[in-house]
Amino acid sequence: MVTGRFRTLAIAACIGMLLVLLGGALVTNTDSGRGCGDDWPLCHGKFVPAYTIESLIEYSHRLITGFEGLLVLASVIALILKFRKDKASYKEPLFYAGGALLFTIIQALMGAAAVMWPQSPPIMAIHFGISLIAFAATLLLVIWTFRVKSGPAKVFTVPRSIFPRVLATAIYSYVVIYLGAFIRHTESGGGCLGWPLCNGEIVPEINGATGAVFIHRVAALVLAISLAGLYLHIRKVSEGGAGLTKHAGWTLGLVITQIFSGALLTITITNTDWFLFTNLLHNLIVTGLFGLLMDILVRSWRLREGKTEM
Repeated sequence: MVTGRFRTLAIAACIGMLLVLLGGALVTNTDSGRGCGDDWPLCHGKFVPAYTIESLIEYSHRLITGFEGLLVLASVIALILKFRKDKASYKEPLFYAGGALLFTIIQALMGAAAVMWPQSPPIMAIHFGISLIAFAATLLLVIWTFRVKSGPAKVFTVPRSIFPRVLATAIYSYVVIYLGAFIRHTESGGGCLGWPLCNGEIVPEINGATGAVFIHRVAALVLAISLAGLYLHIRKVSEGGAGLTKHAGWTLGLVITQIFSGALLTITITNTDWFLFTNLLHNLIVTGLFGLLMDILVRSWRLREGKTEM
């Protein structure tokens, strides 16, 4: 059903989207957003800008985003051609590829707007959230190519009680991730020094940067508890869970890893070089977590009545 060539294209698009997302985080963490001045898509009015670290980072991010847009567009075109021949089999992947293309365009336009008309931190935090959805769409496309590698998938039954739990957890996780992005764009990471205590206190004074970071920490802990509950529920009510149990276990492992990577952020906050690395690691982990959570969400909806996974 799926050729190796198309699977390779899907994987390339997924890796490219991950690079776009991490590149955007790198631009923010190195304060390179103004590396090309107010020009877009050119950089200081040139196709090849003068060399500075800031302009190199910003312009490289633009080039990768442009190339990624072409990869996603190629995936959409390929799936449209396949969809015309077999609508039932290719409806799902076309939705993923189309979503990836849509959100890639939106995040590119938001990036351009941020260059030409500087945006507030809340808007810039949404930019990261849009990129996260775009990555999740490409990841879902890759997962789909492997599930149908040997033809139509088996029929599974997923209890209806799973979907609302996953939906609530997914929405909540997006809020937690948005808060983290907001902290990064407002440079509030130093609001809580020390871990697990915040400035030496269990509950610090909730205001300013300290309040934002402390709330994010508590929200991350609640997310971990929610994912643990989701994993136990899927394991209890679903026989095999159509693979959901395994992915729920992965999300639980990733959120725990994410919490400890947050601790690393705090420990390395005074070391610029290490802080850049731990920040990117923090973003990488949460990206994988959200992508897997989206897979559980989609499958718990589509297979809630024992439909064939196509």
